[in-house]
Amino acid sequence: MTTLKVPNRLANGKSPYLLQDAQNSVDWFPWSEQAFDKAKIALLRKNSK
Repeated sequence: MTTLKVPNRLANGKSPYLLQDAQNSVDWFPWSEQAFDKAKIALLRKNSK
């Protein structure tokens, strides 16, 4: 059975280092405001428990 790999957000980058993980199944984020916003929300959820 063949598994199709869907590119993640890193596939849109230019860094050869980050492009290595562009086909990785982890929901990676490059450094951006979107990444920081998602991290802040996750931290708030964790701390509200």
